[in-house]
Amino acid sequence: MIFGAHESIAGGVYNAPERGKKATCDTIQMFNKSNSQWRAKALSASELDKYFAAIEETGVTVSTSHTAYLINIASPDPALNEKSYNALKEEMERCELLKIPNLVMHPGSHVGSGEEAGLDRIAANVSKLLTELKENHVTLLLETTAGQGSNLGYTFEQLAYIIDRVEADEYLGVCLDTCHVFAAGYPISDPKDYKVTMKMFDDIIGFDRLRIIHMNDSKREFGSRKDRHEHIGKGFIGIDAFRNIVNDKRLKKVPLILETPKEEELLEDIENLKVLRSLVKK
Repeated sequence: MIFGAHESIAGGVYNAPERGKKATCDTIQMFNKSNSQWRAKALSASELDKYFAAIEETGVTVSTSHTAYLINIASPDPALNEKSYNALKEEMERCELLKIPNLVMHPGSHVGSGEEAGLDRIAANVSKLLTELKENHVTLLLETTAGQGSNLGYTFEQLAYIIDRVEADEYLGVCLDTCHVFAAGYPISDPKDYKVTMKMFDDIIGFDRLRIIHMNDSKREFGSRKDRHEHIGKGFIGIDAFRNIVNDKRLKKVPLILETPKEEELLEDIENLKVLRSLVKK
């Protein structure tokens, strides 16, 4: 299995792989710009050189980036929708420069305009994006969500609805988040429940779309619709769900990425990855 974690780009994107190595990651997820700003200073040749050198020196790959949380391509507000689209396009282009194969995105929030209307706006924006970026080889990943507030993407059917309406969908995939699906009402702890949930995923979306799994336990109970991440085995999901995942042979090539709380020393990442690796049956 391929294990990793989300690591900080503080001080420059080229610092993330070294943090990944310190945290014992095989691969990492990172932001490709500040997650709290709309725009970013263009990546310089020097930054890119340092970034690729860091990957080569550490042996830690970057399997995916994650979009800024400001982006909402489901927004009914025309100005915010356009701003979100432009920011998403910029992040896709930055991933291409950084040779990051995937970009994870929360599908968006309908903000009271209705779920179907929000889903249609997402699909229209993604279709436009992938059509405009024909020379881009980055796969955009729709992340499963907990369904908090007016957030969309909390059912497999909603993600399938978007995918079905996107033209030129070769570079469109899915990121499954364990905390989010659990909070949304998909059981994954009992082996039998896990099999049923993953069969549903395969039937509705398809394993061929699954590119990344976020490995997070939950601070809140099953079906809470609350997005609150906890350390592996320390939350309501429990250790068995993660044992199910790391021993699922269908997922051998799917990076398993932590998004759990941590301090600067990354001791929490080291411990969580140690726990996950210990669950793999020899």
